Amino acid sequence: MAGLWAAFAMLIWIVSMSGGFDIPSHMLGADWHMHEMVFGYTTAVIAGFLMTAVPNWTGRMPVIGWPVAGLSGLWLAGRVALLVSAYLPIYLAPVIDVSFMIVLGAVILREIIAGKNWKNLVVLGMISLLTVANIIFHIEAITGAAFGGYGSRMGVGVIIVLISLIGGRVIPSFTRNWLAKRGAHKLPTPMNKFDRITLLVGVVTIVSWILWPEFVLARWLAGLAAILHFIRLSRWLGWRTLAEPLVAILHVGYFFIPLGFAMIALGDLLPGWGRASQIPHAWTVGAVGIVTLAVMTRASLGHSGRALTATRSVSVVYLLIITAVLCRIAAEMLPYSTSLLHLSGTAWILGFAGFALVYFPTFTRPKA
Repeated sequence: MAGLWAAFAMLIWIVSMSGGFDIPSHMLGADWHMHEMVFGYTTAVIAGFLMTAVPNWTGRMPVIGWPVAGLSGLWLAGRVALLVSAYLPIYLAPVIDVSFMIVLGAVILREIIAGKNWKNLVVLGMISLLTVANIIFHIEAITGAAFGGYGSRMGVGVIIVLISLIGGRVIPSFTRNWLAKRGAHKLPTPMNKFDRITLLVGVVTIVSWILWPEFVLARWLAGLAAILHFIRLSRWLGWRTLAEPLVAILHVGYFFIPLGFAMIALGDLLPGWGRASQIPHAWTVGAVGIVTLAVMTRASLGHSGRALTATRSVSVVYLLIITAVLCRIAAEMLPYSTSLLHLSGTAWILGFAGFALVYFPTFTRPKA
């Protein structure tokens, strides 16, 4: 559902931008686009990840069956309601949309309490913050325009912190396992004090950017965070995994986190890098788009008992999303960039639609 919505929502946005029709939402078009990428697509990925990861953390049986179907239906109801919210009472669609994350948080809290897995309450805290950001976004959209407001920056910021936190666990772990199987002697540096300092600087930077994006301190912090995250990524030895795209793509996705920090730090200084208050597409299309796709493709194989290796079709999907990212960032820096915008959107649609198509047998049929 996440893959299909990523493709369909982008298609709607491109057609709308091209003058084909107005999106029948109470939100402005740019607000709807931002919301559906940050709080629509991404929350579906987070929910799918947590519904499979939490049982591993708690040692309990996973939540399956009708409860998951009901949660999925609630997410889908939010997408439909916001798409046609111009024809609904103004508060109805936001309530339906926000209720999905509230119910998801309640399910995760129950599992953590039952499994006494207190260390992962931090993930529940991130879900709560994302829910608050969604509420702020809806308030801003109803009272004016939400694009570039506190809600959108907070939503993206929380997701980047979540990727930094969970990515810092899984990326070096998956890389270590893959390299160890091939007899490599040099392995990724395990989590240590440097990683904790990097995460702390990243969190402080994002909080400063959310509240005071144009403040000079936020830019200096963003520069420091970019350097630390680049160093952190280099310690995971991603260049040694190029033979296995399923592992290498995680490193490619994480690369856009420090790049996003750098774009905030250098906003207004380099032509085309935008203002510091703007949300860098290196984060939204790059880090979020690539890392979520990487996690979905790997987790789907692992949980269905299939070999953890990327097929040629999956590699093509990765290349399409990377193309979408590079074209979207380049479109901000080069003149006459309309063609790049369309190329980026087309590659994004083909990539996520391709993911849904290629993985449909994995989702629906057990391993032969």
